[in-house]
Amino acid sequence: MIQLFGVSQVFTGRSGSVEALRDIDLKIEEGEFVAVVGRSGCGKSTLLRLVAGLLPPTSGEIQVGDERVTKPRQDIAMLFQRPALLPWRSVLDNVLLPAEIFKLGRAALRERALALLEMVGLAGFERRLPHELSGGMQQRVALCRSLLSGPRVLLMDEPFSALDALTREDLSTELQRIHMENKATIMFVTHSIDEAVLLADRVVVLSPRPGQIVDVLNIDIPRPRSLGRTAQLDQVMAARAELHDLLMRREPARA
Repeated sequence: MIQLFGVSQVFTGRSGSVEALRDIDLKIEEGEFVAVVGRSGCGKSTLLRLVAGLLPPTSGEIQVGDERVTKPRQDIAMLFQRPALLPWRSVLDNVLLPAEIFKLGRAALRERALALLEMVGLAGFERRLPHELSGGMQQRVALCRSLLSGPRVLLMDEPFSALDALTREDLSTELQRIHMENKATIMFVTHSIDEAVLLADRVVVLSPRPGQIVDVLNIDIPRPRSLGRTAQLDQVMAARAELHDLLMRREPARA
């Protein structure tokens, strides 16, 4: 489904060049949930933007399905750390925004938008404005917006990091349910070891800058998972310890 072949990214500015990613080779199967972890500045968010078609790679190639990614596509959606809702638009109008951007037909997708809002517990809030919602509710709206066009790939850049612990766990549980029902392929960037183990089928560990894949861990734990029900399982504790050890290695950053 998602394939990266020798992908590298270098940013050049007035102060010189910064190598963000180096020689990333990765294959993600259809319907798989893959988390990406690593230290700050290792290129996790850059990796998502490359897959989304928001940046062209300096070298290498990215494919989704059988097509090379060269620009943003309707079948690839991205969810950011902040909900980025338009403050003057209602909840329903924010969810319907992709219909306007991709010229999909607003009327045809209105029922799907309403169904998505009901699925995440926001039925009855369709006419509310973003400032009338809590942070968790706003992120649910953003999640509905990303799912509106039925994307094959969902890219998530620390979408729950600004939320309190209980809301974060609620949304993590909700995301697992949506993933099991919709079978979208998900790449999920997080700084949280617990979140990676809770959500992912596999966890990709990136080295400090320039980001390179140093390991990929399989998380073979039955779903649905929660911090309360699964935190003490031997597999969870072993995966958490292994990820912690990998992330704590003091590998020197290379320019």
